[in-house]
Amino acid sequence: MICLGIESTAHSFGVGVVNEQCEILANEITMYSPKEGGIHPREAANHHADKGPGILKLAMEKAGISKKEIDIIAFAQGPGLGPCLRTGATMARTLSLNLKKPIVGVNHCVAHLEIGRGLFKCQDPVLLYVSGGNTQVIAFANGKYRVFGETLDIGIGNMLDKFGRVMGMPFPAGPTIEKMAREGNRFIEFPYSVKGMDIAFSGILTAALAKRGKHDIADISHSLQETTFAMLVEVTERAMAHLGASEVLLGGGVAQNKRLQEMVTIMAEERDARMFVPPGSLCTDNGAMIAWTGLLMNKAGVALEISETQVDQRYRTDDVDVVWR
Repeated sequence: MICLGIESTAHSFGVGVVNEQCEILANEITMYSPKEGGIHPREAANHHADKGPGILKLAMEKAGISKKEIDIIAFAQGPGLGPCLRTGATMARTLSLNLKKPIVGVNHCVAHLEIGRGLFKCQDPVLLYVSGGNTQVIAFANGKYRVFGETLDIGIGNMLDKFGRVMGMPFPAGPTIEKMAREGNRFIEFPYSVKGMDIAFSGILTAALAKRGKHDIADISHSLQETTFAMLVEVTERAMAHLGASEVLLGGGVAQNKRLQEMVTIMAEERDARMFVPPGSLCTDNGAMIAWTGLLMNKAGVALEISETQVDQRYRTDDVDVVWR
């Protein structure tokens, strides 16, 4: 069984092809980069519409299959930016109708967890999901993926991009901040905003920007990372303790940060737990994770009528009926 997945929740448009052994036959991605400022949804959607057909063709060539060999079409149904989601959904509907194949709508956040489970064969990991638009601690409990903690304002990636934008860094700013942070050697106190199991980043962003011109940018970057990552590790460890979990999985674009990986690894080792992180191309938004999750869902009997394929910009992780587990 082969599934083709389409990812288009934000600035990335990806097409992945995966089989039921979780072998990734293709995973092609193109990214929209704004000339200035943050992501402009309409411009990103236009980019996806323009580049999408070429990425689809490239993925098919990389997978070495014909369209007739595809058994399932999956697409990211949400959460995400409306115009971008609708572009991917339109392509998925077209393929489903033309090929007469079942179509499955996938929750983007759940897909980050499922691709990690599929790759590493881990059973019940706590997912620290850190990306531009999302920051959540997710785990399976009582038949659903539950959100045990999340940002109360903006995602960690969004916060880093806002900081980088003011500092004149290219988009996305995370890699530049990570590089700068390695050169920092002085820690600056910033607000540490953990509220129960939830976290907030707006205050620390304001504080970091206020240090501009008063401290070396490397020291600000170092302190910004150390503080926010400590917050993330704290709530993740608390979720693991609550669940008695012995596995932790990283997902989302920010999960590529080596310092964050190091901090989570230390926490996991101290708990005698295992830590997993997918390769970079599967941490960022990608079609392979959509394909794999769609395949799992379809094998469990999930398929949508075309009339049911409308996107949901606020599709909650804990709204998904996890019938495949």
